[in-house]
Amino acid sequence: MKKRYALIPLLLFITTFLNGVNLRVSPETLSKDLTSFKIIDVREKENYQKSHIKNALNFPAQLSYENTNLDGKVTNPNTIQKLLRELGLDIDDNIVIYDEGSFFNAARVFWTFEVYGFKNVKLLNAGFKEWENKNFPTSKEIPNIKPSQYIASVNNNRLSTKFTTQIATKNPQQVIIDARSYEAYIGEKSVAQRFGHIPKAIHIPAIHNLSKEESVMKLKNTQSLKDLYKNIEADKKVVIYCAIGKVAATNYFALRELGYDVSNYDASWKEWGNDFSLPIENKSKQ
Repeated sequence: MKKRYALIPLLLFITTFLNGVNLRVSPETLSKDLTSFKIIDVREKENYQKSHIKNALNFPAQLSYENTNLDGKVTNPNTIQKLLRELGLDIDDNIVIYDEGSFFNAARVFWTFEVYGFKNVKLLNAGFKEWENKNFPTSKEIPNIKPSQYIASVNNNRLSTKFTTQIATKNPQQVIIDARSYEAYIGEKSVAQRFGHIPKAIHIPAIHNLSKEESVMKLKNTQSLKDLYKNIEADKKVVIYCAIGKVAATNYFALRELGYDVSNYDASWKEWGNDFSLPIENKSKQ
């Protein structure tokens, strides 16, 4: 009997992985129901003010970084709490995030919101560019906002640090994915003082999660993403990194849709590559 019950969590995990979860919204779907979501525009303020999806609130993606001059660490809890209260957001809100269409900034903010406890976050596939191309409703009006009482709390399952990534390099139950360009991965270029990649990291560039359709970048369909990550075992914890935790958020989003247990190392190579006490691998010197 005990063995039977012991299998239940495993079966639930496998079911979640096989089914995944749809975390993207098409422009067509959103256009039919603008009132059921808190819509977040992560473009710069001046672009938002020129035109945005009707009812959208502005949270520029840069606000998700503590200090990009140092690394890609996510904004601290006190600052995030203040910012999201001012936007009137609560963790149970149904949220849709969009950027200009690159997907990278929207994915970064998606990850940030999940780190800070938001439960119902989705991305607008293809972003504002596709929205405008389809002549869906836009506005210059800034919505009136009633501040919320949101309390910031960190979901450590979604956030990797230098320490937890060090553990991942030695843990056979964890996989590390480098989402940077091939040149950065093999050590031919770097945003840090050192060149190369984190030990045991495999290379799956962020851009491989996307496809260009009629000049618009979109996330690949589910089957294509399954093919991309087919060599990643379903029961492994996945740690993603890039230069500053930005483009890696695209891999994070794709793996979340596929049902993987995944986290983003936000400080990424800009921290790891500048810490001479940490090991690296450099294929360009082999």
